[in-house]
Amino acid sequence: MKGFNRKNQLFSLCGLNCGLCPMFLNKYCPGCGGGEGNQSCKIARCSMEHDGVEYCFQCSEYPCPKYEHIDDFDVFITSRNKKSDMEKAKRIGIDAYNAEQVEKTKILDMLLSGFNDGRKKTLFCTAVNLLDLQKLQEILRQIENRADLDTLTLKEKSTFAAELLKAAAAKNNIELKLRKKK
Repeated sequence: MKGFNRKNQLFSLCGLNCGLCPMFLNKYCPGCGGGEGNQSCKIARCSMEHDGVEYCFQCSEYPCPKYEHIDDFDVFITSRNKKSDMEKAKRIGIDAYNAEQVEKTKILDMLLSGFNDGRKKTLFCTAVNLLDLQKLQEILRQIENRADLDTLTLKEKSTFAAELLKAAAAKNNIELKLRKKK
């Protein structure tokens, strides 16, 4: 949208964790306000109408009607927890939230560079986005502590990492698939 730019490309003004999105990672999306030519966004337009608030939770009208059904279904995976992510950023502060997202991005980079057999990118992006940082760090320790890790094929490493992520998600009642609009 013309005239709309953002400094923080990890966390959008409406609550998307852009830094963990496969579209952003593949450079298919410049992120919220990441350059000319990106799609028009009603939330960006609203921000500009409200003196350029950097995050919706900073607006005096938040939560507004735009947020009533925002988590009901997924446009793409990083939209799953917009409300709760926005509330967390508000509660702990944007700097602390961004620091957590940077750590999650490092974990995702490690999974993608060392464990992606070409078929797990979406699963890894989804799991890293939806699982909390402490659980992801615990999974990393399990991966690093596997004695025979260096002898495994990439496919075996990929399967091992994916199974750990799926088990953690199941244990925490987190679905790692898109919820379609009905």
